[in-house]
Amino acid sequence: MTQTTRQHLTKKMASRACLAAAVAASSRGGVSAFGTSSIGRSGLMARSLSSISSNNLFSSYPPSTTHATSINKNDLSNRISSVAPSRSFQLNMSTVAAGATTARRVKTAEAEVSDEQVSIKGWVRTVRKQKTLAFVEVNDGSNLSGIQCVLPFDSVDEDTMKEIDNLTTGCSVHAVGQIIESQGGKQAVELSASSLRIVGTCPGDTFPLAKKRHSLEYLRTIAHLRPRTNTIAAVARVRSTLAGSIHKFFQGEGFNYVQTPLITASDCEGAGEMFRVTTLDIDDVASLPRAKDEEGKELAGVDYAEDFFGKAAFLTVSGQLGGETHACALGDVYTFGPTFRAENSQTTRHLAEFWMVEPEMAFADLTSAMDNAEAMLKACVGDVIEKCEEDLEFFGKFFDKGLKARLDKLVSKPFVRCSYRDAIKHLQEEIAKDPSKWQFPDVEFGTDLATEHERWLAETKFDSAVFVYNYPKSIKAFYMRDNDEDGGETVNAMDLLVPGVGELVGGSQREERMDVLVEKMKELDLDVEDYWWYLDLRRFGSVPHAGYGLGFERLVTYVCGIENIRDAIAFPRYPGNAEF
Repeated sequence: MTQTTRQHLTKKMASRACLAAAVAASSRGGVSAFGTSSIGRSGLMARSLSSISSNNLFSSYPPSTTHATSINKNDLSNRISSVAPSRSFQLNMSTVAAGATTARRVKTAEAEVSDEQVSIKGWVRTVRKQKTLAFVEVNDGSNLSGIQCVLPFDSVDEDTMKEIDNLTTGCSVHAVGQIIESQGGKQAVELSASSLRIVGTCPGDTFPLAKKRHSLEYLRTIAHLRPRTNTIAAVARVRSTLAGSIHKFFQGEGFNYVQTPLITASDCEGAGEMFRVTTLDIDDVASLPRAKDEEGKELAGVDYAEDFFGKAAFLTVSGQLGGETHACALGDVYTFGPTFRAENSQTTRHLAEFWMVEPEMAFADLTSAMDNAEAMLKACVGDVIEKCEEDLEFFGKFFDKGLKARLDKLVSKPFVRCSYRDAIKHLQEEIAKDPSKWQFPDVEFGTDLATEHERWLAETKFDSAVFVYNYPKSIKAFYMRDNDEDGGETVNAMDLLVPGVGELVGGSQREERMDVLVEKMKELDLDVEDYWWYLDLRRFGSVPHAGYGLGFERLVTYVCGIENIRDAIAFPRYPGNAEF
């Protein structure tokens, strides 16, 4: 054994000795963050290791055990394994109040009647004090309602009585007691608490979230605190469930998850609305390297060959092009990550930073993409209906009274499929009845449908989610496959329109014919050399393939029934705002 290896082993064994000593000390009644704890050897650790000084850590052990070179490795292993938590250390480490026995931490969403002493940790929503007892509503974020903690004054310790007088909305607490059937009618269970300690105080006179309803506009100004409100916490739980369901669906269908780059030199959409990435000192304009022509004469632009990446670089607007590379090798793949668009839009439907779900399927056509998108949405929304019932009831009560029925219909009813040409005819017939009712009454072949057109089709004409397909070539991206049957006037593309939102999904069969693709790129003034690798997919073993993109935040707004997409993401980015 080398000296370096021996030193590494010594340090590792010393760390384990510290852990074993800490556990042993806690079993004899060490001091916790909430007072004296008494935990048996079979219990979990009752206090944070960071609060234990080196003197206290080893004071109960013979001097020889404080030296790593004197530790019996077998004895040490037995000590650690006898107290090692069976699940996550962070989740199960219980810190209990004075005089309390070992208490297992329980999430309020999973609280059930039991004779066991359990631990509840969370943030105070309300406090009501009466002559003989106090009611404290605690929410730990696992569900909407939290749990009511009942503290009878004749059953709690003296320290708890002192803490009750200092309780305020927003402070964090740790309560220990038994879960019992609730005596009131608002909740099924409650915590009959024997002790409670304040973990972190919250001054009521300066806390921005007083116990009243706040506008969503105001909450965006305190985005770091707004997850503590019912609305944003419910959105976060639904968002989390949707994200998990998306991964579950694609993994279950045999798709491979691919992480595509955020920094790119390619403009996937060909729209030019991209954020530039540079390390050049733009504050010192005079120092910027200038582009030069073949004769060495300076031009108006910057020479990005001198920049970090040796060329102009941007934040990606889509992971699709990168996804195609793997689809042409692995068959079926999907990406799920952040994308960026420098579109100067202040609407309720647009963000500068947003997440996209983008599957790509080899040996597939547009019908395959529509089938997959429909199955994915039905599966994910079905999961939310099953797992987030309380949150959906909240949204149905305060935001969209028809939400539950709309989601049930999406899951149970087949999606309508309508060609773009037919959609235009339907719109023209409806608008002709009273053009004054429409913000954009001029609709013809080649019109890029506005939100009011999309929502009318989904909500009124079909009363269903509807795929509109075969769009004009002039309003779609360069990579979409030209339709042969109409001489390339349309492309094999689709948008999925849903009630309440409008466009939710956009997809297409990709242009697999290299000569056609190159001509389309030239028409849009795209530098073919920048896409050499993308063209290689057509040059070497090209296959028909298709895919689509789902705007994740739009899905969240649809499922929650909220109107503004800025409330569907933790920290919204839009023109003029990059706080937090």
